[in-house]
Amino acid sequence: MLGARMDTGSVAHAQSAAKGPSGLPLPRFVSLKAQRVNLRVGPGRDYAVSWLYTRSGVPMEVIQEYDNWRRVRDAEGTEGWVYQSLLSGDRTAVTAPWMRATGKQEFINMHREARTNANIVARLEPGVVVEVKACNGDWCEARAEGVGGWVAQDELWGAYPGEAFK
Repeated sequence: MLGARMDTGSVAHAQSAAKGPSGLPLPRFVSLKAQRVNLRVGPGRDYAVSWLYTRSGVPMEVIQEYDNWRRVRDAEGTEGWVYQSLLSGDRTAVTAPWMRATGKQEFINMHREARTNANIVARLEPGVVVEVKACNGDWCEARAEGVGGWVAQDELWGAYPGEAFK
């Protein structure tokens, strides 16, 4: 669990990337830089805090920009505003957060190479935050608790379908 939830929203969907006022694409994925981050109901310190994140590295999707504030969405669909300096361009992802609610013992395989039949180096529970080094559109090179490997891109929330980056 990442903190205390106050409301729910929708799951992230890739859109055609437009440019925000910062010149960066919208939407885009980032991560939390700070250990404690307030999610506010509006773009300013005068707006109420609706949520407190207590862990750095949590992936966020930036969906809107206003001045130095970014409207973000987390893997569970919660939306709100965060000051830009509390966000990092470092990419992280959550393993299959949609599988957490099933109640089944399901795992996401991390492979030694970017192919389904490659050796499995780790079995990750849904909801694990991983560092993402690169994605090729089908697979992402990731690291979780000192173990590195490849995870199918469609089993991560933090990279758009078909997105490639290094």
